[in-house]
Amino acid sequence: MLVASVVGTVWSTKKDATLEGLRLLVVRPVTTDGKDSAETMVAADTIGAGIGERVLVVFGRAARHAIGKGHDIGFQTAVVGIVDRMELEDGRTVGTVAELDTGPAAGGA
Repeated sequence: MLVASVVGTVWSTKKDATLEGLRLLVVRPVTTDGKDSAETMVAADTIGAGIGERVLVVFGRAARHAIGKGHDIGFQTAVVGIVDRMELEDGRTVGTVAELDTGPAAGGA
């Protein structure tokens, strides 16, 4: 499981039948300094997350279970939660979106 920021949406008019009805999001993992990494991935949205939100992403069996279409689905990544707040060991707080981050590394208090 990792924390990521939603940076986009994917539209696909032609896809494998197991992906029909899934909303697909482009997400970027959040690094330990609270910034988005350069890496991007596509994840099935199971909860209605929006662009700019920080989310919890799971992989493999956990993702297929969250998507709810069984083991024969052609997808391995799913958004399963929206992060309200994360408190890191150095005292920084990471919020739902980058603008809510606080602490020395974020330029806040």
